[in-house]
Amino acid sequence: MPHQPPRPERAHPPMLTVTADALVAADFNPRGRSRGAPLKGRGAASICSSAAGREKPRITRGRHPTDAPELSGAQTPYRHLFKLPGTRGFAASGILARLPMGMFSVSAILMISGPHDYALAGAVVATGLAATALVAPYTARMVDRHGQAKIAVPATALALLGSLALIACVHWNAPTWTLFASYMATATVPNTGGMSRARWAHLLKDDPAALHTANSFEQAADELCFMLGPVLAAFLCTTLFPEAGTLIGGLICMTGVLIFAAQRTTEPPPAGRTTARSPIRTPGIPSLVAVFLAMGAIFGSLEVVTIAYADARGNTSAAGVILGLQAAGSCVAGLAFGALRVKGSTDRRFLYCLTAMTALMALPWLTASALGSLLALAPAVLLAGMATAPTMVTAMTIVQRRTPEGQLNEGMTLAVTGLLGGIAGGSALGGWMVEHGPGPDTAGFAVPILAAGTALLLALFSRSHRTSGKTADSPAPH
Repeated sequence: MPHQPPRPERAHPPMLTVTADALVAADFNPRGRSRGAPLKGRGAASICSSAAGREKPRITRGRHPTDAPELSGAQTPYRHLFKLPGTRGFAASGILARLPMGMFSVSAILMISGPHDYALAGAVVATGLAATALVAPYTARMVDRHGQAKIAVPATALALLGSLALIACVHWNAPTWTLFASYMATATVPNTGGMSRARWAHLLKDDPAALHTANSFEQAADELCFMLGPVLAAFLCTTLFPEAGTLIGGLICMTGVLIFAAQRTTEPPPAGRTTARSPIRTPGIPSLVAVFLAMGAIFGSLEVVTIAYADARGNTSAAGVILGLQAAGSCVAGLAFGALRVKGSTDRRFLYCLTAMTALMALPWLTASALGSLLALAPAVLLAGMATAPTMVTAMTIVQRRTPEGQLNEGMTLAVTGLLGGIAGGSALGGWMVEHGPGPDTAGFAVPILAAGTALLLALFSRSHRTSGKTADSPAPH
């Protein structure tokens, strides 16, 4: 029998399978392969998981890494977030503490506009939000230095006293200036959303994919609060008594912050005193704050205009439902965005989101002008809100990358400061348009469109004037 040359050994393709929380690739080829990277041990398995501390997957040849986050886990990225000890506790209490954030402005407008008018109500809310924009960065700096639990509780207690003072001034018809002073006293309320995001950033600092999902969850939680908050505020103020929304909202906020502060195991360690300059002086942060300022004007103006539009048609309580639909659209979009494998430049994706927001904000104005119906306005506002969460998630991701280590609460609060300042300006401008603006009562819906367009132009201007060698995704020096 003629001698047969040895047959080349066949290479078996790796076997892939998905477990509850991992992708497993098993290679059963013999040891000592001459081609490709050898595997140690017969039937060795390479397990890639997003859990903290596990081995990171290697980048294969032919693929270009991007700054985009990858999906964490098999197909359920949100489930993996809450496998970490303590995350459920601070996430749930953080939502409870933030729920009144969607109540306070609507409650104040409904409470003040009764004995006065929408122009004064909008001005009072704008003044309070402007005061919060000034005070919040200092509160956040104290949180970074001394810890969340030590600062958040007394700061919330001071804000609650301001809310009670506002209720007393409105109820007993105090002079107008006392309304401004009382609402300004609520400025010490801490940024619970920022503190919650800081905890995720601390826990997931080595897992950008999971952090993207966590940021999306937090934005969806924000939108959930702004979805339920206006509905609850309108119900309380119109069903019980005008001051009920502000009173119950303040008590809910105090309760939520107390429970949140009690979750000590996930709290980031305090940074202590530092000589580092404020994050507002970090390259790229001022331009982002300006964009947040314009985006805040969208929300502030749309809130006042929608309430006045519903009131003019004899159904004020419907305003809370309609504003809740805007947040509902954003909440759904945020959850979907967090589960996506997004690709490409974060900076470019931010511009796409702002463009979509500008286009969608035209829907309420077109619907209100053409149909004049609250029923038709509701789906238009729902669709208009769907660009909000992806835009905010992308913007917050950029803020986290630019903010120096140990100043994350302050950096994110500066972004929220810009947002609150914009809400204040938008509320005042929206109230003025309702009471004194030219044209029909639907003209106020043009203000959110102009604000969204301004945000887009500011982002484009910032990108075109970026310092050479710097990108929007460049992390801050640590």
